[in-house]
Amino acid sequence: MIAAGGTVAVPTETVYGLAARADSAAAVAAIYRAKGRPDFNPLIVHVPDVAAAEALAVFDARALALAAAFWPGPLTMVLPRRAQVPLAAAVSAGLPTVALRVPAHPVMRALLAASGLPLAAPSANRSGGVSPTSAAHVAASLGVRADLIMDGGTTQQGLESTIVALREGGGWQILRPGPIPEADLVAVLGEAATQERRGIEAPGQLASHYAPGKPVRLGAESAEAGEFLIGFGPVPGAVSLSEAGDLAEAAARLYACLHLAAAAPEPRIAVAPIPPRGIGVAINDRLGRAAV
Repeated sequence: MIAAGGTVAVPTETVYGLAARADSAAAVAAIYRAKGRPDFNPLIVHVPDVAAAEALAVFDARALALAAAFWPGPLTMVLPRRAQVPLAAAVSAGLPTVALRVPAHPVMRALLAASGLPLAAPSANRSGGVSPTSAAHVAASLGVRADLIMDGGTTQQGLESTIVALREGGGWQILRPGPIPEADLVAVLGEAATQERRGIEAPGQLASHYAPGKPVRLGAESAEAGEFLIGFGPVPGAVSLSEAGDLAEAAARLYACLHLAAAAPEPRIAVAPIPPRGIGVAINDRLGRAAV
């Protein structure tokens, strides 16, 4: 299916991705068409190893250090795209950069190995909606818009990868918080991230994103009339991100709970407070965009 230019929903350690060969403009267009995705929103290109990534982008010492520390894994790097590389222009959405990741999930790694191709793979759901952490979520969101769905069970991390842009002159910036927190990146790069603001450079930067299709109220200590409450820690709810208050468990369950809330009869959703530390920063980022 990949070789023929089709789209395949495949699990990664973060969420399910809708993969297609990144060297084909027609295949990449099929991703945008299936998702209803804005064409100014770049795609992440997945490759099997650092050597394959270096063939597509310019790596400096910082990029090599990050790759050594976090690849394979849930880190995406936005790097200068090499000239004349066999990538469809649409994966970069007209930018001189490319977003690259070496995933860790055995199913995605097997698909990369079998195809021998770089694979563009945004989350396998309709654009702007709640990301999928199971094959059932993919089927409910995309249905026949995906040519094939590979069921690899529930994803482990449950949040999309951390995206880091390495700037000229030594600066760097987190474009999307994720499973790898800023402190871990600072430990490798040795300096704090910049707060520079540019346009859309990577997935997950749109103000409204991960939306369940209902109004969402954050920081709720209890449910109001007509609300489906997603609990956390001491705040009970119709479902709980983590009754033990474990942020890693909350991240893994976030999208599954939002899917349940979207399907519930209540017209509105409330979410208990989430501490803004560690991966809680990424959880609050997704919730804030879901609530817009």
